Amino acid sequence: MPNRFQILSLDGGGIKGIFSSAVLAHLEEDLKIKITDHFDLITGTSTGGIIALGLGIGMRPRKILRFYVEKGQIIFPNGRFSKLKQLWRNKYDSGPLEMALKECFGDTLLGASKKRLVIPSYKIGDDDVYLFKTPHHERLTRDFKVPIWKVAMATTAAPAYFPSFRNVDHIRLVDGGVWANNPTMVGIVEAVSMFQIPLESIAVFSLGTTDALKGRSKRLDRGGCCQWAMEAVDVIMRGQSIGANTQALHLLGKDKLLRLDPKVQDGLFQLDRMNEEELLSKAAHISRHFSPDFKATFTEHHAAEYKPFHK
Repeated sequence: MPNRFQILSLDGGGIKGIFSSAVLAHLEEDLKIKITDHFDLITGTSTGGIIALGLGIGMRPRKILRFYVEKGQIIFPNGRFSKLKQLWRNKYDSGPLEMALKECFGDTLLGASKKRLVIPSYKIGDDDVYLFKTPHHERLTRDFKVPIWKVAMATTAAPAYFPSFRNVDHIRLVDGGVWANNPTMVGIVEAVSMFQIPLESIAVFSLGTTDALKGRSKRLDRGGCCQWAMEAVDVIMRGQSIGANTQALHLLGKDKLLRLDPKVQDGLFQLDRMNEEELLSKAAHISRHFSPDFKATFTEHHAAEYKPFHK
């Protein structure tokens, strides 16, 4: 049984994946390390899922960052959108995202990952969670045959932004962020249930995509559907993320969980709007101050080689 089992957890957040991939790139370059050398399991939701999948097949964070910078405006074009149309149809065509992911990952299968991965999605047809997993346990006999680009499409199919993804056994899959935008607990549960790792051996680096400071209107105190229409999704997403982090803190303790998700001005960054310069600036500043804590907590541990059960 290992004395230490380290998990890298990557939040969802659309184009704000620029921030998290840039933070990882700075940590690698400042500390002269390879991030994946120090983590036994990586879990990522939505844009965090794309980053996790890239890391799994050996892409460095700097290369993943280039993917976001080069493809962001293609995936989220700055066109004029009909507000009325958005009430009935998803905002974006998923074609450009699919093309970008195919170009990035090609025909590589999930089973080619050199790291253990857990990527959340959600089945809207059955109202059930769906987790894509590398074959790191003998009973995981299916997902490793799925192309990585399909896994990425399934975890990033954000409701109202993209249509559901139905190209994995015809299952109606949407963004894993509807239930695990912060997948920290997903990683902890996987470590305990699949590998029988004791909680005292687990350490987690949980990386967000920035956290907007919001003021909640007092109208919500007694509000109905109209008052909650614009706030409900954000409150639910933020609530489950905070809840996951709080649960993980209770299980692991403050010295075994480092969460990096800096507060920013409300409206500064959005899921589907490029603000490349500001995001890169924020990542450079935050990672500079965080680097010593990361080094002290995570770099002494070197993950054992991952050997899949199936190929």
